Amino acid sequence: MMKALRPRTLLWKIMLSTSVAITLLFAVTGWLVVNSATQATSESIQHEVQASFQAYQSLWQARADRLSSVSAILSAMSDVRAAFGTGDRATIRDTAAELWARVSDDEAVFLVTDPRGGIIASLGGIPEQSLPAELVVVREAWPRFPEQASGFVTWGGQMYHLTITPVYVQTTGGTALLNVLVAGYAINRAVAERFKISTGGSEFLFFDRGGVIASTLGAAEEAGIAAQLDGAVRMVRAGGIEYAPLITPLRDIHGRGAGRLAILRSYEAASREIAALRRNISLLWLLSMIAGLTLTYLLARRVIGPVKELDRAAAEVARQNYDCEVKVASEDELGRLAATFNAMCASIRQAREELIRSERITAIGRLATSIVHDLRNPLAAIYAGAEMLAEPGLSEQQIQRIGRNMYRASQHIQELLQDLLEIGRGRSGEKRLCDLRALVSRVLESLAPTAEAQSTQVVVQVPEGLAITIDEHRIGRVLANLVANALQAMGEGGTVTVAARAEGESVLVEVRDTGPGIAAEIRDRLFQPFATSRKGSGLGLGLALARQAILDHGGEIWAASTPGQGACFSFRLALASCAPRSGVHRAEDLPRLSDTAVN
Repeated sequence: MMKALRPRTLLWKIMLSTSVAITLLFAVTGWLVVNSATQATSESIQHEVQASFQAYQSLWQARADRLSSVSAILSAMSDVRAAFGTGDRATIRDTAAELWARVSDDEAVFLVTDPRGGIIASLGGIPEQSLPAELVVVREAWPRFPEQASGFVTWGGQMYHLTITPVYVQTTGGTALLNVLVAGYAINRAVAERFKISTGGSEFLFFDRGGVIASTLGAAEEAGIAAQLDGAVRMVRAGGIEYAPLITPLRDIHGRGAGRLAILRSYEAASREIAALRRNISLLWLLSMIAGLTLTYLLARRVIGPVKELDRAAAEVARQNYDCEVKVASEDELGRLAATFNAMCASIRQAREELIRSERITAIGRLATSIVHDLRNPLAAIYAGAEMLAEPGLSEQQIQRIGRNMYRASQHIQELLQDLLEIGRGRSGEKRLCDLRALVSRVLESLAPTAEAQSTQVVVQVPEGLAITIDEHRIGRVLANLVANALQAMGEGGTVTVAARAEGESVLVEVRDTGPGIAAEIRDRLFQPFATSRKGSGLGLGLALARQAILDHGGEIWAASTPGQGACFSFRLALASCAPRSGVHRAEDLPRLSDTAVN
């Protein structure tokens, strides 16, 4: 599967490698950019939380300092001390109310208590009916007197930030504590919202041990965030929004923890910006991929063009076409390679021409030698016959026998010349329906004297009626050549077997001998011209001509040999497709093979 998916052209390999490289490069670059942006955004939000806390401290401290200053001024006024020195509650309430009305803050809490914390007057912020009979925080502030004391305190489920200021009077025995001024602010949602606006959108949560006192969030979000603020946390989540928290304790007048304030900064806007950054990077990646691949394709085509031309030319050279040339379009490495390729083709053409000329001269010499060899015997027979005819006193029977020998020799010469002529012209003779057993018998009849002289037995195993459509003369020459080679290879004694059998739509013919086998030095070039291991008896054109004859008939020929156990030459031809007639039968109608020995 993976092999099938591999790119098969150099252009697609370049495109694939470029796309992978661009993808990896942008993936790493995008990750670095987004990661850096996320870290920068996180740090920015942390700084914003710190800035919100500092803004809160500044605002809250300014309000507390204002109340402290007002309380200190009031406590030092002679009118206040004189009124408070009377000990009359109505006088103290009226004097304090008159003075507070001049400097009042509608959101502030202002109380006048006796030294033990009993409430004498409530002048703002808290209805008297909701106040306790005594403020315990006043007694707790005694150790800080005559200095002011401030801190957070909770009563009735409400948190306040109070500043406690003692009012002293000078007596003969020293100073005496007359009353206590308690001023401050209630911690409620309005205060939290004011801080949110002042800090640019930070969320505020005030809570004590009992839970959330005031916040800028909804009830469900308050509960979820309060549960996450235990311990040191770097991020909390509520309502699907992430926040960066900063938690600071709220101290009472003794510096102990009275509650906590959580300042939260939302990641929502930053998350939208990071998501937009991711989208922009993805879009930029897509556009860069398209542009990069387009440019790569255009540039690669310019580079691949000469390579494809070289590939085409190399394929032509592989088909032995050495006349092709490659256009040299540049002076770079590809241009030099094209010039070198052209020079190589020119060199091959020159060497090939020289080789062809040399082989032609050699082939002409070998062919002449072979023709002389093949013609020597029939010419010798004609010469001897003519010489004998010149002798007087020959009987008519002798003259007829010499004439027949001379006729056969001249016919043999004619056949040799006709074979060479037909092979040179690349043509075959007329093909006609032939009985294979009759053809084998005619061929072996001409070779019977040679076999008898060598004491060699020739066995025929060809069934009668086996019909094939062939050029009888050429196939007869093939059989004669194969049997003659077998007789010559064995020398004295042995057996040559000519067998044939039908196999499907074809007939298989085998010529086997019991000789020494095919020589190893010619086994791989057995059917090539001039391949022979014999000395002084021809140069090996017979098998080459036999192979060509079989190929011209649409068949095939091959040889098998075992050293010391003989050789077997086989060839296959198509069976005749016509209907059986005059003793010629189809393959399925053929009888079993019969063994016939020709001695």
